[in-house]
Amino acid sequence: MGDTVTLKCNFRTDGNLREIVWFRVMEGGTSKQKIFTYDAMYNTNFSHMEDFHRREDLVYQSTVRLPEVQMEDDGPYECHVGIYDRASREKVVLASGSITLNVMSPPKSISVEAANQPARFSRYEAQNFTLVCIVTGGKPAPVVYFKRDGELIEVHPFMSTEKVENRGLLSAKDNQPLISRELDDTKVQKSLSFLGTYSEPVRLDMDRPQRSYMSGAPGQEEPSPTTEVIPETVISREFPRWVLSSSPLYYFNHTQSELHDGTMEVQAMLTWHLNPQLDNEALFTCEVKHPALSMPMKAEVTLSAPKGPKLSVAPSRAKVGDTVHIKVEGFHMGPKVNKVFPEPLFTWTRVGGPLLDGSEERFGKVLALERVPAELNGSMYRCTVQNPLGSTNTHTRLIVFENPRIKKETRHLNFGDSAGDLLGPSLMMLLLSLTVELT
Repeated sequence: MGDTVTLKCNFRTDGNLREIVWFRVMEGGTSKQKIFTYDAMYNTNFSHMEDFHRREDLVYQSTVRLPEVQMEDDGPYECHVGIYDRASREKVVLASGSITLNVMSPPKSISVEAANQPARFSRYEAQNFTLVCIVTGGKPAPVVYFKRDGELIEVHPFMSTEKVENRGLLSAKDNQPLISRELDDTKVQKSLSFLGTYSEPVRLDMDRPQRSYMSGAPGQEEPSPTTEVIPETVISREFPRWVLSSSPLYYFNHTQSELHDGTMEVQAMLTWHLNPQLDNEALFTCEVKHPALSMPMKAEVTLSAPKGPKLSVAPSRAKVGDTVHIKVEGFHMGPKVNKVFPEPLFTWTRVGGPLLDGSEERFGKVLALERVPAELNGSMYRCTVQNPLGSTNTHTRLIVFENPRIKKETRHLNFGDSAGDLLGPSLMMLLLSLTVELT
């Protein structure tokens, strides 16, 4: 796109040329637009061999130049040639040829997002996680691939029996967790004790050789080569000791669709069983190769759990009757991460009771408390921020000050009531005395 393209129509004939006409074929061949005409009646060429009553083949070349082609110039073109019939100058013999111009367009945009987010953090069950790379504006469709920490990811195609829904996540029926709650480190011994002599242990990786996970006991022999002892690891109490392979299987799927301008949109999906301990702060890159690009186009995301949310309260000095907004302003991020990805889920609760509107919890980055009463002074609110990689809580206490305006109006109202009670009998006595004198 943007190049100057030259179309050439070459033909050979021993007859006399009548005309050359170029057409651009549009609307799937239903219509043609004439873009160039050469009329030989005004540009006559003769052969010097005619004087000797011999005919020779003349080679013709018609050239059409299309400057700065755009996507709408893409499509077939036809060259029509008319030659005078030898028997009669009144008849014209027609011939035609066609060529298709393929205009390449580099991708215009690339982005990476997480499917089905925001989502809660699951402490005891592994869950599928899908990254979706969306590339728009390319023609032909680009080649899309993923990297992790700079290394190309070896992917496996989705099987035909697996259903892809919601931009890449497996359906609920097919989305069986890799491990269950029973495989938490506190219950591994219990789950293994249920295995019989010939029972097969849990397969963590269906494409790898069978591994047996058995608990050792004093006096037993060393594990055979067909078994594996999982070494103990020290993990933060925030997470369980996941029983997951350090080399998960990545499944890849992509779809492409044609946009209204003739370019393509490609959605590439990478799905695997998420391990919050290993995948936190992992850098994933989506790269695109295209013949119209001199170097790959890429977009990067770093998976990160939310840490240290920073809260703000507005107004800073809340008074009775004010509308208070408690907002998550940001996070205390590490040196490798500048934002939380995927987008976290924000949940607000009140410690020790329901929220002001009577609900148990509210969602969103901002909690709005309308016309706060004095009874909320000292109440504490909890903000839970979570995504599939982790969860964290932070609290803030609401201090509600007296509102002088409301207090003054209340006092004025009370004073008016008492004054009415005192002045009422006096006014009645005055009216009564005036009535007596007039009488």
